[in-house]
Amino acid sequence: MIDTGFIEMPISRQCELLGLSRSGYYYQGQGETALNLHLMNLIDEQYTKMPFYGIDKMTAWLKKSGYPVNPKRIRRLMRAMGLEAIYPKKNLSIPSEDHKKYPYLLRGLVIDRPDHVWCADITYIRMAQGFLYLTAIMDWYSRYVLSWRLSNTLDAGFCLEALEAALAISQPDIFNTDQGVQFTGKDFTGKLENCGIDISMDGRGRVFDNIFIERLWRSVKYEEVYAKNYESVRDAVAGLTRYFQLYNRERLHESLGYRTPHEVYFGGNNKNNDGDACRLIHQIQPIFLS
Repeated sequence: MIDTGFIEMPISRQCELLGLSRSGYYYQGQGETALNLHLMNLIDEQYTKMPFYGIDKMTAWLKKSGYPVNPKRIRRLMRAMGLEAIYPKKNLSIPSEDHKKYPYLLRGLVIDRPDHVWCADITYIRMAQGFLYLTAIMDWYSRYVLSWRLSNTLDAGFCLEALEAALAISQPDIFNTDQGVQFTGKDFTGKLENCGIDISMDGRGRVFDNIFIERLWRSVKYEEVYAKNYESVRDAVAGLTRYFQLYNRERLHESLGYRTPHEVYFGGNNKNNDGDACRLIHQIQPIFLS
């Protein structure tokens, strides 16, 4: 989809319109075998239903389903997918030494207004051939998705792009993430600190510390991704663009008094919709690329 000979539009701009990081475009991965991709899709569906499944339970479930796999393979695939069971466990990954960790600030906190707390996370998005990673930034109180980006690698660039897009709309008092290297890097945390935003990070292995964005992933996958089986990046961008517009503007939430996230976010902080309109225009653009 990237036209390197199109001199009127640089590659960086083409990547931006596709919702992909530029570093992701240049990355040349070896890819996974067809069997591993199939296993990753099965793992994704089972993890979405049962996020407490770790390496051993996932391996046992796949064996019971007829796949002769071992824990070593499942550990590697789940790491590639960015998945981790919800219970506390041994630290299986070594964080970068120069990445500062921050305390979890939401325990016992009453979150009672838009822009009080934002949260972010990354999830695996399957396609007919291959897979992508999706990151989103959401307002905790209203469940409003402020921005999102896709990438074919787990580099930090696409998360930083999503952050910059969200900050163009507003900014929170507190920003909560997990301890993934994409969110602990100096570029990401430095941007938050420069804006005067307090940084909160989940405890290791505690997915429920960021529960609302975990619920968002369940909705995205059951209501959009699993039903579509995207054939290309273009299909994924178009499908997710439509879904997030529906999620923000049309999908009623019982916990919000049967209002939409858009109604709660923009009705609860005395903002106009200009920032939202700009965000939506940016997200829609990839659909109309020739």
